[in-house]
Amino acid sequence: MINVNEYFEGSVKSLAYTSAEGKSTIGVIEKGEYEFGTSSHETMTVIEGQLDALLPGEEEWQSYTKGQTFEIEANTSFKVKTHVQSSYLCKYR
Repeated sequence: MINVNEYFEGSVKSLAYTSAEGKSTIGVIEKGEYEFGTSSHETMTVIEGQLDALLPGEEEWQSYTKGQTFEIEANTSFKVKTHVQSSYLCKYR
């Protein structure tokens, strides 16, 4: 089953699915800045574009481009911003 998720008035959209590797989403983010909460550990990989992330406990934004990954622990929140439409793969565990 594929589930469609939409956040921030449609500026972030993703497709959620479960594979042999577990639960994942693949999504697209419009230009802007967004804050997300987590309920499980997340590993985000940039597919296209660039995401700047402000991760829990950090004071500086870090930039991630195609193929780069960052991780977020469960039950926290983090911010991302992008200056171009960008896509990502998020794996949950």
